[in-house]
Amino acid sequence: MPFSDAVKYSILGVSVALLLLALCILVWQAFRCCTCRHTTITRPDAVNGDPLCSGKKSRNMRNYSGAPCTRMENVSTEVRRLSRCLSGASYLASGSRRVDGEEQEAITKVDGSIRFSIYYDQLQSQLVVTVLQVEGLLGPSKTCSLQPFVKLRLMWAGSVGVEVDDCTEEEGEGTAPILWTVLHEWRTRVVKGSCNPLFGDQFSCIMQEDKELHHINLKMEVRHFDKFSRHTVLGEVQVPLGQLNISYPLELQEDLKTPQKDLVGEVLLTLKFLPTSQRLEVGLLKVRTVLTEIHSDGALYARISVQCNQHKLRYQKTSAVAYSLVTVFNEVLMFSLPEFPLEQCKVSVSVYETHMTRKLPKHLIGHLTLGKEENSQDKHWSSMMCSVRQPIAKWHGLLI
Repeated sequence: MPFSDAVKYSILGVSVALLLLALCILVWQAFRCCTCRHTTITRPDAVNGDPLCSGKKSRNMRNYSGAPCTRMENVSTEVRRLSRCLSGASYLASGSRRVDGEEQEAITKVDGSIRFSIYYDQLQSQLVVTVLQVEGLLGPSKTCSLQPFVKLRLMWAGSVGVEVDDCTEEEGEGTAPILWTVLHEWRTRVVKGSCNPLFGDQFSCIMQEDKELHHINLKMEVRHFDKFSRHTVLGEVQVPLGQLNISYPLELQEDLKTPQKDLVGEVLLTLKFLPTSQRLEVGLLKVRTVLTEIHSDGALYARISVQCNQHKLRYQKTSAVAYSLVTVFNEVLMFSLPEFPLEQCKVSVSVYETHMTRKLPKHLIGHLTLGKEENSQDKHWSSMMCSVRQPIAKWHGLLI
């Protein structure tokens, strides 16, 4: 049955409209490609870290100048960068110590500064911290896609730990490391698209009588917010309260420094490799931390995962054990390894605090990573390789 003229003209009109729409989209894409501004982003990150577009802009943009241009790189360099970003290795801000569940290359320069004020009311034993502004996160640029916020931790030097190899090597032989504990933790609001964000957020807490100020540090981390992945640490400032006269409001401005990890506990781990069945046994024996408050329903559990050839295997959890100064687990978890050399594998351990009776969110105590790639953990991994089918126990530092 032939179509009428009205139907034919309707079909022709729809076809012409779709053709015009396709041409508009093509012109728009060509315009975007011509006006797109390319900048170099270098980031040793992973999938569970920040994505490519949220790399270390704060450290690279300051050194960038000139007219917009198209970036050309060596193919091998690009492949290595993308393989790091698509791998399962996690991103950690590292400093003088080894850095979470997960590593970061040494940061040579950190841009920006933070302005804040501190006041301690001796009559009420109240500490008041106000975050005023962060300046100079990026160099001169027409655009700024950062979403910065500040995370604050009030840390107390609670006790002295055992001589853990990965801590004593950098602090000096015969010097036992100091165990820190987080008394309070806050974070500011997120300021979108600003290189010099203004905050004005104020935080306060009541200090306990047994917590002397000269044992307390205020740690402030400037981070880039990422909705879908791990936040990027742009820099940090550590302020020892005992060295300041804060009996009156004191306003300070400090340059951001390379992020460092603090020792918050120690973990006794055992490693055993079974070559015939290609299995790795990870035993969690004890966790030693600093107790600030005793909760009747407080408990600890650990999340352990194994990563081989930059691919993370399925993680396993231990059972929750009542929180104490030395929490005893005595649990062994077994992981079946793929057909990869053991030197390409590493173990990540994260310790969390939870509550058995109350429905409260879990709280991260600290984490550690050990493997052949880790210089500080090489002794334990090498001992396991030399003593096949025998469990090897060793203390490791828990960092945050």
